Amino acid sequence: MFFDHLLLGFSEAFTLTNLWYCFIGVLLGTLVGVLPGLGALITISLLLPFTYYLPVDGALIMLAGVYFGADFGGGTCSILIGVPGHPAAAVDVLDGYPMAKQGRGGVALFIKCIASAWGSSVGIILLMLFAPALSAFALKFGPAEYFMLMVLGLVAAASVGRGSPLKGFAMVVLGLLLATVGTDVNTGLQRFTFGMTELSNGVGLIPVAMGLFALTEVMSSIGKSAVSPVKQRLRLRDQLPSRAEWRASWPAMLRGSGLGAAFGALPGTSGGMATFIAYAVEKRVSKTPEKFGTGAVEGLAAPEACNNAGIGTAFIPSLTLGIPGDAVMALLLAALMLQGIQPGPMVMTSHPELFWGLIVSFWIGMVILVALNIPLIGIWVRLLQIPYPLMFPGIVLFTCIGVMSVGNSTFDLWMTLVFGLAGFALILLKFDVVPLILGLILGAPIEENLRRTLLLSDGDFGVFLTRPIALTAGLAALLIVALSTFAQMRRKRAGHHATVGHEDIG
Repeated sequence: MFFDHLLLGFSEAFTLTNLWYCFIGVLLGTLVGVLPGLGALITISLLLPFTYYLPVDGALIMLAGVYFGADFGGGTCSILIGVPGHPAAAVDVLDGYPMAKQGRGGVALFIKCIASAWGSSVGIILLMLFAPALSAFALKFGPAEYFMLMVLGLVAAASVGRGSPLKGFAMVVLGLLLATVGTDVNTGLQRFTFGMTELSNGVGLIPVAMGLFALTEVMSSIGKSAVSPVKQRLRLRDQLPSRAEWRASWPAMLRGSGLGAAFGALPGTSGGMATFIAYAVEKRVSKTPEKFGTGAVEGLAAPEACNNAGIGTAFIPSLTLGIPGDAVMALLLAALMLQGIQPGPMVMTSHPELFWGLIVSFWIGMVILVALNIPLIGIWVRLLQIPYPLMFPGIVLFTCIGVMSVGNSTFDLWMTLVFGLAGFALILLKFDVVPLILGLILGAPIEENLRRTLLLSDGDFGVFLTRPIALTAGLAALLIVALSTFAQMRRKRAGHHATVGHEDIG
């Protein structure tokens, strides 16, 4: 059965159309990953409206290619100019940039590429092995289980993400409130539309995503100028690591990919947290921890393998349960919903060609990425010199075109502007907008499953205590809240003691 599904995936992925979408996705992803300030999140936000006009398999293959490609390319500017292309690539600056300043930038880029390919392979293999079993198991879930699992995902995203957990919960609640706007599917009554017929179908995900990510990034980057990369000899023979560097890299890749695979399947652990943990683990197990921060290849190989392994396993809960772990996964599920496909365990049974074709396209994309990243590093280096004033007006233009292409509504343009300004204000106030998007995506299914649960139990909330999976998910959510609250109190107490000690010294 497994090999039958795999053959189905190969027959789907190896069509000329899907190969073309895969190539475009990984090429575009690598390009935007190399450029600082851009990344998979902004690019997928910009492409999301256009996927409405593509076949569903081609749309998902292209967006997944952007996701993998951006993470492949994101470490390039971290290594060569010391500025991360996206949050998960920030750890590459610690040892990658010192290697570049020592004239070993080519070796650092080669190690990064191999570690990324290895991590991706681990993640894809685990996705192939565990996703079918989890999907079959999830078919036995009822509305109570789905409700509590979605609550667990939102709690984890709010608690484990960047910034204060309280601010994360505030963003989740705001996203859930936005999801209630529109026509109630059960009663047909309009809720919180304030007489505006444009809101009768709810707050559109595309204006929200493009406003919060694309426009907010443009506003945040005003006044920045391009940073020149460290000059390197980037011929292929200059990129090959020594035997000692190979011996040091492989164990680090193995440990990093295992850690990333475990974290990738958990919601709320994206954004670079797992990569920093992988870096800390390598420094702890190393016999020469003093080398870290001065150009240790282990400090580059482990986080890169960790990051890309996490991408593969992040698809497991997203494709099998319909529960996204981060904003990128939420946008990929939104692409499915735009095509009229409801994410969840039925995707594998009702659209097996889509699921297995997507997995096989990951392998194809990885081969293309290795072929692109090693020979074309010199071209990516030249892209780093593009000034911001030329780059970001194009983002605004594509944002407006994308928003108008879906609904042809000027109201959506105004909404995009409103959420862009709101996102900029939230960033200044140190709020993370990712939980807001997750709340908006999961708001409707959370409400629907809660209603079904209470309808089946005659309004008895005790049903959540009688269902083992729902009870376990609820207890896990409470545990996460307790641990994050305790950690926040410890940080505040440590900060207070540090301030008092400083005043005493003064």
